[in-house]
Amino acid sequence: MNSNLRRWAALVVVCLGQLMIMVDSTIVNVALPYMQRDLGFTPSSLTWVVNAYLIAYGSFLLVAGRLGDLIGRRKVFLAGVFLFTVASVGTGFAQGADHLIVGRFLQGLGGSLSAGVIIAIIVTEFQKPAERAQAMSVFTLVIAGGGSLGLLAGGFLTEWVNWHWIFFINVPIGIATMVLGSWLIEENEGLGLSHGVDIAGAVLITSALMLGVYDIVTAADYGWTSAHTVGLGGAAIALLAAFIALESRLRNPLVPLRVFAIRSLTGATAARALLFSGLFTNFFVGALYLQHVHGYSAFETGLAFLPTTLMIGVMSAGLAARLMTRVGPRNLLVLGLTVIIAALVILSGVGAQTGYAPSLLVAYMLLGAGGGMSFLPLLTISMSEVPIADAGLGSGFSNVVMQVGGALGLASITSISTSNAQGNGAFQLAYILAAICVSASLMVVLAVLRAPAARVVRREQVQVEEAA
Repeated sequence: MNSNLRRWAALVVVCLGQLMIMVDSTIVNVALPYMQRDLGFTPSSLTWVVNAYLIAYGSFLLVAGRLGDLIGRRKVFLAGVFLFTVASVGTGFAQGADHLIVGRFLQGLGGSLSAGVIIAIIVTEFQKPAERAQAMSVFTLVIAGGGSLGLLAGGFLTEWVNWHWIFFINVPIGIATMVLGSWLIEENEGLGLSHGVDIAGAVLITSALMLGVYDIVTAADYGWTSAHTVGLGGAAIALLAAFIALESRLRNPLVPLRVFAIRSLTGATAARALLFSGLFTNFFVGALYLQHVHGYSAFETGLAFLPTTLMIGVMSAGLAARLMTRVGPRNLLVLGLTVIIAALVILSGVGAQTGYAPSLLVAYMLLGAGGGMSFLPLLTISMSEVPIADAGLGSGFSNVVMQVGGALGLASITSISTSNAQGNGAFQLAYILAAICVSASLMVVLAVLRAPAARVVRREQVQVEEAA
């Protein structure tokens, strides 16, 4: 096969793997009430259907990227797809809440192995700036489109078949990705395991994050000041401290502590985590709100969220990049976050008598537009001062904090809202808390982040113009 054709075909394959991950991350949301009814989840434990996946996914991204450098990215990518596919089969046959949560954790682990090397594969395959910009645009569109497809597919399968099939749908996609990937993706020459894998660090940080989320999820049942909550929280902090101490002593740590000295990276990463806390809350709480308060079916819920994902897709198709070159990354980011806050404020005022149009429709469109205006500037600013040698580490660190921060934020918001309000009031309180999280993200941007240097912005402009 022609080398150029093979590269673009390989892009399709890795995007197919990313599509499977994105579909699975949203397909579950519309089926949550059905899972709760069939498997006996409590309102607080239901968040583990989402959080088990997010914690595993976020906690192993850095390990996956490092393994790709050591033993080969194609091997890690295919191993992740294989695990994700097998876990999907097991999750689809789940007959109990514990079984489902374990399956979701394994899905998250498989997704992290694949996603942790996808960007590295794209960067390696497309080294010319114009081609790389085109490839990353395709990748971004897949992320946005996958979210929309997951909502619609989840609604259709849950309503017309049953919720178990939202996991079985991954099987043909996974098989096709493994077959084509083994043929089309070129393997990089790994450095070898002699360079070391920080297994202890991975275990410590994963344990700390899992314990912390469990503590937050169960706090509503035991009380926020109880010995149970305070004790588990203290244990999670101790594990995190041990992780930091370990990383400071190792020659090849999972997370070299020097990355924390990069102001733009840490600031943008904190802003991303707070932003995604609000966005994750919208999809999770919004699905329950539409079905419990308005009586929407699963498919109707998927259609209701479609404007959000479509607006993200429209912005990601190139509009956000063009706006960023005109007004600057920081200014566009401030505008995007402000739009999201406005959308969440609108949602915090809806009730049982609120019709879909105009209130919900406008809010969901604003969420998508704001998200589309925020994602690219955040990525641009976060990587603007990261040395080329640490680019993979910087990207991995940002994605980990985003995923885990979103999971922690969702657990906190749902726990606080359900313990302090009932019925529609709980949904309204959750949206208010989500708006506060995004407002905090805006405060971080205004107080901490600087616009990238002119040369960085110009480089982005050139890449966009060449890609166009």
